[in-house]
Amino acid sequence: MSDTRRRVKVYTLNEERQWEDRGTGHVCCSEPDSLTVTGEADGSLLLESKINPDTAYQKQQDTLIVWSEAENYDLALSFQEKAGCDEIWEKICQVQGKDPSVEITQDPGDESEEERLEDMLESGHPLELPPCEPGCLEELEELVMSVLPSPVRREKLALALLSSGYIRKLLQLFRTIEEEGDRRGLQQLHQIVRGLLLLNKATLLEVMFSDDCIMDVVGCLEYEPALLQPKSHRQFLTETARFREVIPIRDSELRQKIHQTYRVQYIQDIILPTHSVLEDNFLSTLSSFIFFNKVEIVSMLQEDEKFLTEVFAQLTDEATEDSKRRELVNFFKEFCAFSQTLQPQNRDAFFKTLANLGILPALEIVMGMEDEQVKSAAMDIFSYLVEFSPSVVREFIMQEPQQADDDVLLINVVIKQMICDSDPELGGAVQLMGLLRTLMDPENMLAPASKAEKSEFLSFFYKYCMHVLTAPLLANTDEEDPDLTEGAAKPNPVCPGALRFMRRIIGLKDEYYNRYIVKGNLFEPVINALLDNGTRYNLLNSAIIELFEFIRVEDIRSLIAHIVDNFSTALESIEYVQTFKGLKGRYEQEKQRQSRGFSRYRRDGRSFQEDEDTWLNEDEEDEGVTDKSKSDYGTFMESEKVKESQDKENQPKRTASGSFKFSFSHSSGAANTANGSKPPSSASSSRAAAPPSGQTARVRHAPYIHSHACISVPLNHSCVHILV
Repeated sequence: MSDTRRRVKVYTLNEERQWEDRGTGHVCCSEPDSLTVTGEADGSLLLESKINPDTAYQKQQDTLIVWSEAENYDLALSFQEKAGCDEIWEKICQVQGKDPSVEITQDPGDESEEERLEDMLESGHPLELPPCEPGCLEELEELVMSVLPSPVRREKLALALLSSGYIRKLLQLFRTIEEEGDRRGLQQLHQIVRGLLLLNKATLLEVMFSDDCIMDVVGCLEYEPALLQPKSHRQFLTETARFREVIPIRDSELRQKIHQTYRVQYIQDIILPTHSVLEDNFLSTLSSFIFFNKVEIVSMLQEDEKFLTEVFAQLTDEATEDSKRRELVNFFKEFCAFSQTLQPQNRDAFFKTLANLGILPALEIVMGMEDEQVKSAAMDIFSYLVEFSPSVVREFIMQEPQQADDDVLLINVVIKQMICDSDPELGGAVQLMGLLRTLMDPENMLAPASKAEKSEFLSFFYKYCMHVLTAPLLANTDEEDPDLTEGAAKPNPVCPGALRFMRRIIGLKDEYYNRYIVKGNLFEPVINALLDNGTRYNLLNSAIIELFEFIRVEDIRSLIAHIVDNFSTALESIEYVQTFKGLKGRYEQEKQRQSRGFSRYRRDGRSFQEDEDTWLNEDEEDEGVTDKSKSDYGTFMESEKVKESQDKENQPKRTASGSFKFSFSHSSGAANTANGSKPPSSASSSRAAAPPSGQTARVRHAPYIHSHACISVPLNHSCVHILV
């Protein structure tokens, strides 16, 4: 359907009293008493509503029709053209038998029988207004307050005010009384104007918020009776809050709409903070007025590509002065804040428009500036972009290495800003940490057949960004203790926080991470820590044993193969638990299975089902070993503590070169050496930690370290907390 007159957006009011966009389509009267909106994108049915004779329909701002179909279900149609709104409004009024000149068709509220009777008696008589004179202000104030409980009388008062041009006369009277300094009269005008806003009539708001009236309305609201001195709202709006056009706005309608929206928002947020739910309901039309103004502003700016292109050109121009660039960034910050009125699908389209115009390269420039205000505003804009279009941001980030060095990549700039946050409370660092987590979250990454976003972005991050993120951690752990004597053994770099982190990663059972662990040989420091710990029973021992037990039980084959191939000799003497024997058993089973599979492929000697049954039976036997290992481990945990002298004797000794020497007087490894067996040559493969021979293998079972924890990393005398 190409008729733009009937092109509309459908809105519904949610529980937070915010309008939600349900889609764009074309409206028609499918039957004499029904409204139907068909989506323009796919022809889907966006709305089908019967025009009920008792429903109160309200026309607002020439292009809006608002009504309620249930107690908590409000609807609105926003028309592209006034002519289309007038046409549908006439249809509604025709069904309900109303004059199209009215702005509301029915009584929207519930009244008592007495009020209904009173309304019926007054329905044939127009409401008379007192003369607009200083001596009649008290009478007018009483009239305005008296009609608020009755929707019908509110409607009649609104019609009387509009038909006689009474509002402009009243505001002219305000200027006269203010010049005379009549404080009582000014306080009465405050109550009257506040009451007019509570009438909740869009037609009155259009007059009161017009260019020639709005500042006088603000002036009336300065004289609150409860205050000894009037407020200075007009002074703030005209002198302090000056509107700066960072780029000249050629569209006068757009400029007027921006001015009006800012001032009306100020009235709602600063001058008229609601004190009750009742007043909040009365001011719902004011909220709708602001909402639709913002939608219109964003749409007008988004369509003016010449204006936005000029803004971006100046933002990225090296010749632009810092003060000018600061204004441009703040403009975009407010522009993005206005976009909050849009619904998700429209916000995504809005931010894609900004991305196509170059918002991300521009942010990369301004985020590196020294001006803290500019950096703060740029971070807020970046937050909007990440929140609503993380895929667009990720796509830009992955294209950067072709054009820039690692240090100036946008994501690395963000990481450095997080690390170097000067705020003692680390407010900025926390905000940026949340943005990085959003970008790294696999749950919001797309994975179509043509583009594996998850794999591509994570690979990119580990290649170009991980070294920047971990630099403070590595710098902290690489520092040597100045009190450490030459030749003395260095403390093992594995700390409980790092062990928890590794356990968390392995718990994901993601082969991408497993390959990274194998490639970096990251088990070596963990096994060294276990061997350095000797026969001491503590949380570190329990946590490491639990880590390997998890790998065995979950049968993570890539890690099992890596551990057995590289560390089996060093671990074979640990017999107080069956974990490491179980790992080796799993390893041998897998080798046998692969061998049988190869033989079966060559000779087809027996069925696939027979081999699978054998494999499952072997798993069941291995589970028996699991139960036994748990039993042995629990028994060993109940033994007496090993004496400190024996503990030291069994610990590996570190040489000046950093390698280890082992002397186990009671271990099986020592026995093998005594029998003439050649000791293993590799330090990492020759360590063993076993209880002294002659003692029962019993140790009290320690509680495992929780897999969720918080690392506190000191950075420049501050502390960054990392959830792992």
